[in-house]
Amino acid sequence: MSAVVFVHGVGKQYLGEDSLARDTVPELLSGIRLAGGPVPEPDDVGTAFYGDLFRPRGTRAGQEPPHGPEDVETEEEFRLLMAWWEAAARTDPAVPDPAADGTRGAAFWAPSQALRLNAVRAALDALTGAAFLRGVLDGMLVGSLKQLTAYLSDDDVRAAARARVAARITSGTRVVVGHSLGSVIAYETLCDEAYNGSWDVRMLVTLGSPLGMRSLVLDRLDPPPRDRRARWPKPLRAWTNVADSTDVVAAVRELRPAFGNRVTDLLVHNGSHMHDATRYLTAVETGRAIAAGLGTEPGPGAR
Repeated sequence: MSAVVFVHGVGKQYLGEDSLARDTVPELLSGIRLAGGPVPEPDDVGTAFYGDLFRPRGTRAGQEPPHGPEDVETEEEFRLLMAWWEAAARTDPAVPDPAADGTRGAAFWAPSQALRLNAVRAALDALTGAAFLRGVLDGMLVGSLKQLTAYLSDDDVRAAARARVAARITSGTRVVVGHSLGSVIAYETLCDEAYNGSWDVRMLVTLGSPLGMRSLVLDRLDPPPRDRRARWPKPLRAWTNVADSTDVVAAVRELRPAFGNRVTDLLVHNGSHMHDATRYLTAVETGRAIAAGLGTEPGPGAR
């Protein structure tokens, strides 16, 4: 019975539950320790793993073909990539403004596939040149956006991922922590009345979450927002949202306007790895929020 459940983000398709837990559980406990603890036992932290749902099936020699600009295929993938580019341009002076580049508008409205491909290449060039994304390959960026959009558009993947998270949450779970896409899955699972009848979750902690992106994510949630306000999960008491000030995935860093006054939005600085789960989990702000959910801290805003 896990008091804390962690839900991972994208890019974990070649890991497993045990290998993921080997890295993330110590990092999560370290954040709580920095916040003053008390630190729960490792066995009190569970990992909800769904990465294998995105693992390619039957590829030759077991290898996944590398993703390139031409693999940005759907309108949702393209719009998400453009949103990441816009977010990077707002926080890094070295990243060119996509509106000034000349390709963005043409790619949105012109029927030419060549124009769209040029826009994708320009976006990837801009993003991989950003100070906080240097060393990140085009294929990693494309793979990440494809996993997020696949979850939101594939009902089978969505149901399977939520079932994995629900299987980890019990009546004794007090904190759910979701990173990146994991924050979307955690939120939807907590809202799902097929599972949540006996749950009493004191704190949801979202890290680097894309939940605030209106048309790309927020408006496509299940359950959908009502009158532009998202639903509050019935078994949830409080919510702390932690975002790096340069995290392009968390392009909308304040969730309180869309999800309500029980959300506390906090900014952190993760250095050159702005979206990395390790940097988020070891932040004292994250540890303080988890400790608050476990009943050992007065709250995420405490000094």
